[in-house]
Amino acid sequence: MTVYRPNGGSRSPKGSRSNPRRRLAFVLGGALLVTSLSGAALAYYGTSDNLDVGYCPTQPVEFSHKVHAGDLGIDCRFCHVTVERSAFAALPSTQICMKCHSKVRTDSVKLLPIRATFAADRPIAWNRVHKLADHVYFDHSAHLAVGVGCSTCHGRVDQMHRVQQVQPLSMGWCIDCHRNPLLSLRPTTEVTNMNWEAGAESLSPGATRAAQPRARALSPPTHCSGCHR
Repeated sequence: MTVYRPNGGSRSPKGSRSNPRRRLAFVLGGALLVTSLSGAALAYYGTSDNLDVGYCPTQPVEFSHKVHAGDLGIDCRFCHVTVERSAFAALPSTQICMKCHSKVRTDSVKLLPIRATFAADRPIAWNRVHKLADHVYFDHSAHLAVGVGCSTCHGRVDQMHRVQQVQPLSMGWCIDCHRNPLLSLRPTTEVTNMNWEAGAESLSPGATRAAQPRARALSPPTHCSGCHR
């Protein structure tokens, strides 16, 4: 639409003609927004807390899984008390540590943080090693109940002085297991046995055929709502 001036001139109404500088600023602003959001997503979901194999944070107490779970043979469930009945495998409380250390190595300097938190009635600030993204639902009790061993996901923690992540815990890694769960199952009585290995008899064609009904009965979900609820 053209607006006529009294003197015979004409001009375009305000806003009808695009401003090249404004358009360029809009494009650059959009590109910056997309880049920022992509960077934030990568920083959150691509950090070692979620995906990096080898992630091994320091802990407030110099605790050795090799000594406790390996040399002494302490069962995983003694410290992670909720793993069989809850989605979350509870981290050991100060009270659990003091069950033993009120009588064992009571003068150890390494145990000063344990004694201090126990006296102050505070929990130990353990640093999580295996941490899934907040939008992922995972139930420890469901996996142990069907025979998925601790070492399947966490590795041979009985050989680690300081626990580190040995599996990527990515969506693809989980889906591969759900599509073929037989490779990860063992007798439910052996879920915390770090030395358990599938024998030749369990790998035979007959044993595999016999186990297939169990796998079909489990039918672990591969659809989105199985883990994203």
